[in-house]
Amino acid sequence: MKMLVIALSGLVTLLGADKEPSESQINEIISKFAAKESEFARARENYTYRQTVRVLELDDSGNTRGRHEILSDIIFSPDGKRTEKVVRAPVSTLKNLQLTQEDEQDLRSVQPFVLTSADVDKYHVRYLGKETLDEIPCFVFAVKPKKMEQGQRYFSGLIYVDDRDLQIVKSYGRATGLLKKSQDQQFPKFETYREQIDGKYWFPTYTTANDVLMFQSGPQPIRMTVRYEDYKQFKSEVKIKFEDQEAKPETKPPSKKP
Repeated sequence: MKMLVIALSGLVTLLGADKEPSESQINEIISKFAAKESEFARARENYTYRQTVRVLELDDSGNTRGRHEILSDIIFSPDGKRTEKVVRAPVSTLKNLQLTQEDEQDLRSVQPFVLTSADVDKYHVRYLGKETLDEIPCFVFAVKPKKMEQGQRYFSGLIYVDDRDLQIVKSYGRATGLLKKSQDQQFPKFETYREQIDGKYWFPTYTTANDVLMFQSGPQPIRMTVRYEDYKQFKSEVKIKFEDQEAKPETKPPSKKP
């Protein structure tokens, strides 16, 4: 992996703090961050974590009228299969809102958005410029799906890519996809923040949404938070291949289940 680090550092040094990248450099950045996201996606599959989802339905004055909350542990079964164990799920008191299959898909894959090499060609990725996010210099890209297929969910919005690690550190936008004409579904704009958990990868740690959903029956204010906590490495058996170099991560004994 040393060649990768040298290549990325060289690219950042070449650009400088204020110099904007050329079109060829932008394409190189996109290719490299998609490859790093692929590496991260494989690594994340070896981590357990706790996920807390809270959806608040608000009245016109901003007071909470209904609540949906679920606390889950994303763990591995004894035979090594990834599974979700519900720890706590109070009875939902939502009145006007109902979580659908699309909402569940968004929680799993769109809100903790990862743009891998396998998926990047499904999106238009347009470079917008540089921005410093919490003292982290970032490349900012606008992302939207090229086309949509029935049953698939997509991200549309902005991604902020750390200019050194070349991983997404924040995404801002909304989930989208094809819906039947009879379905009156609306999806909130959200922000997802990542943090460097293990000194190498940027993991989603917090998603927030504060929006008004415009249903046919009228506007519905909502507030949503998702927390991803207590990441622990379960195993390290995957081999990572990147830029014609193959490396096997250091094997560690399985962490205790939370």
